[in-house]
Amino acid sequence: MKIEALQTQYAASALKTLNIEMQALETLRAALQSPGLSEALEKAIHSLASTRGRIVVTGMGKSGHIARKIAATMRSTGTSALFLHPGEASHGDLGIIDRNDVVLAITWSGETKELSDIFHYCRHYGVELIVATAHPESTAGRAADICLQLPVVREACPNALAPTSSTTLQLVLGDALAVALIEVRGFTSSDFRVFHPGGRLGAQLATVSEIMGIGDAIPRVHRHATLVNATLEMSRKRYGCTAVVDEDDMLVGVFTDGDLRRCIVVNSMSDSIGEYMSTNPVTVSSDILLPEALRIMNERSVSVLFVVEAGRLIGAVHMHDIVSAGLG
Repeated sequence: MKIEALQTQYAASALKTLNIEMQALETLRAALQSPGLSEALEKAIHSLASTRGRIVVTGMGKSGHIARKIAATMRSTGTSALFLHPGEASHGDLGIIDRNDVVLAITWSGETKELSDIFHYCRHYGVELIVATAHPESTAGRAADICLQLPVVREACPNALAPTSSTTLQLVLGDALAVALIEVRGFTSSDFRVFHPGGRLGAQLATVSEIMGIGDAIPRVHRHATLVNATLEMSRKRYGCTAVVDEDDMLVGVFTDGDLRRCIVVNSMSDSIGEYMSTNPVTVSSDILLPEALRIMNERSVSVLFVVEAGRLIGAVHMHDIVSAGLG
């Protein structure tokens, strides 16, 4: 078989998988619009949002991987949650579960034997148990205080064995629970950054105030300074320009190394900077987010923004600072 034919076959297989899983999601959406699952979901969200303890998410095999991801999503969005491996639970880790916690068990069949010790523990100590399963009459479904009945769907696996569509539904249900908790708690982007300080995500939620140069790091000269003064100030600082301020430190202009190159051959270096500065520097407030600051730089074709507060110069930020913070 030719390579081109194989590629077409593989693409068709991938498309078939997507279509099967999209159909499964449509089935889940329909189920959520019916009284049974929607009412159970309301109860589950109320329970998760009002718990005085944590949310302990558990599952075995592929459902366990989904459970681990659900717990991680909840943690990153302000909900105290952890993943408990059923095997480890049976060998000492049941003590992780506090009586104020809520346990969320993910099991498609509802007959996952490894979960039985967790179910017994919840029943013995009165820990609320929420179970997401496609089989409410199963052992897990009967053990649950709240049963989230997922619709039975066709697996994308051609042998109808490997969890594919089923784990997609589990994952989406977990996201639905996590997002509902975000809304219930009024979790904001500022709160989100507390849990995501690193990398590009953290940078997207950082403000100019966190990276701007302040105090002596800001290049600045008085408006009556000479071209020599401005050149020396630009040489001492790393911004390739200098702010021009008045007696009250109010920003009145900017002088760049480009301005210097344009005037140095035809003017005296003892001339006042006020004759050559630009009187419309690009400014921002200190609480602006870094992606917005970068957008302004690109739109205005500048590499430096001056940060002002009621017109007074308080900081400077270079494009390199934003790139170094994780954007760009």
